Amino acid sequence: MRDRGQGNLPAPSPSLLWALALIGCAAAALTLYLALTNGHVHEPGLQGALFVWIILPYVFGGLIAWQRRPDSRLGPLMVIAGFGMFMSSLAWANATVPATIGQAFDLVPAVIFLHVFLAFPSGRLEGRIERTLVATGYAAAIGLQVVEMMLGGVRPDNLLKIAEEPDTAHFLQGVQLYAISAISLAAIAVLAARRRGAGRPLRRSSALLVDSFALALVMIAVLLVAGYNEWPSFETIRRATLLVIGIAPVAFLIGLLHARLARSAVVDLFVELRVDPRPADLRDALARALRDPSLALAYWLPEYGTYADLDGRPIDLEDERGGRATTVIERDNGRIAALLHDPMLNDEPELLNGVRAAAGIALENAQLQAELRARLDELNGSRERIIEAGQKERQRLERNLHDGAQQRLIALSLQLGRLEQQTNGDRDARTGLEQARREIALSLEELRDVARGIHPAVVSGHGLAVALESLAAGAPLPVRLTVELEGRLQERLEVAAYYVVSESLANVGKHARASSATVDVGRNNGHLVVEIVDDGIGGADTEHGSGLRGLADRVEALGGRLRIWTPLGGGTRVRAEIPCA
Repeated sequence: MRDRGQGNLPAPSPSLLWALALIGCAAAALTLYLALTNGHVHEPGLQGALFVWIILPYVFGGLIAWQRRPDSRLGPLMVIAGFGMFMSSLAWANATVPATIGQAFDLVPAVIFLHVFLAFPSGRLEGRIERTLVATGYAAAIGLQVVEMMLGGVRPDNLLKIAEEPDTAHFLQGVQLYAISAISLAAIAVLAARRRGAGRPLRRSSALLVDSFALALVMIAVLLVAGYNEWPSFETIRRATLLVIGIAPVAFLIGLLHARLARSAVVDLFVELRVDPRPADLRDALARALRDPSLALAYWLPEYGTYADLDGRPIDLEDERGGRATTVIERDNGRIAALLHDPMLNDEPELLNGVRAAAGIALENAQLQAELRARLDELNGSRERIIEAGQKERQRLERNLHDGAQQRLIALSLQLGRLEQQTNGDRDARTGLEQARREIALSLEELRDVARGIHPAVVSGHGLAVALESLAAGAPLPVRLTVELEGRLQERLEVAAYYVVSESLANVGKHARASSATVDVGRNNGHLVVEIVDDGIGGADTEHGSGLRGLADRVEALGGRLRIWTPLGGGTRVRAEIPCA
């Protein structure tokens, strides 16, 4: 999958590349000749050498880029930049016609370099800001230059002169130079914003290129201001600027060399993947092979129709791109993952294909793990929703019992009490009514126990501490209770803790043959910790007991865990840890 900034240009023929290379060499030689034969050039050998330093790297670097990636406009644009520098050197010619052409192209190379820097790496200007800056730069470099020459500016012997207005020409020159200088500084801001927007560090070669772009733009801006204001150090600044401008294609060629060397890393990647690295380490291995620290992985989950990270969390590739290109990895005619990487890697299809082939099986394993975690997250969410729904239903049933059956039994008991007062002389009737009231009281107590088992209303009304005190007071053995909590917790946490204590104390009373128990409740490292310990016979059945299994499900649904230690003859210890931060 290619980066979206492609130009769809036809592949250049070898004869065209060789012809342009020879023309570039001829242009460099002619530039040096013009510098040496012009009597007005200061230090002509050095000036000519600096121009050649720019012409040849841009022409040859552009040809290499064009040959390696014909569907990108960057290569042809770099070639144009090299020849644009040659056209500006014609101003050194002693003949009037080439000198006039050179004067007209005097500032065009600066804008072409700006165009190259902003169009990297696709060769296209992607945003409106970039297009506006470059268009304004060309208008200032060409349009204002021609007007200046028509007014007798730049050099008085140019063929375009139709009037002699030196003051106006000088003013226009200031507007021109300061405009291009401001555009260069604005381009630096665009490059900085683009790099910051990537969110991750660039590849080393890409970072070197972007840094050289920014430095060259700074030098161009300073040079233009220095030239207009005739700073004494203008010549020194010009030489430094020309030197820096030539660094960009050199950095590009260094990047290509690194890319060729990086292909050997594919062999190391094959060796590294033979040991089946953990999915968490797979990204690092791929990043090392591609020499791209910005690399990110997204795994395709066909059942959910989306990409996800290793933890199974859905991600949107467009949101994650951050200026990076996307390469989809397929296996057995199906997507398994996508690589988000530096767009410059599109220039190295052999390296990308090698890494894709090497990582196919490992990525498939990681994809399965991501899918498993997504399923697990869905299962945990489903279990939590089921328990939440069950708790709400328990609350509804508890309220119905409290407001319905319990209230009717209480009313019936009161009515029997009034009837009992009206039967003073009938001993049998009085005895029967008293027996009925005792049965109602016993049924009411049992109903309250049932209601508390369905949902502990005391937790909702008074909090966990009060509810546990009630449990401890009603336990069939002495219980030492310690609750160290500040304030209320979420009701679902308090209800879960209540049931852990309630079920544990019920088991102690039924099976442990214990003489006492302790209950400790508190916070520890962002967790609600509930621990119940008895001094009974131990050996509790933790596998088949539905009560303990239900407690474990309730605790695990809240992201916690329930552990039980129950050695024979050593008592039983139940510990629940539930996140509460």
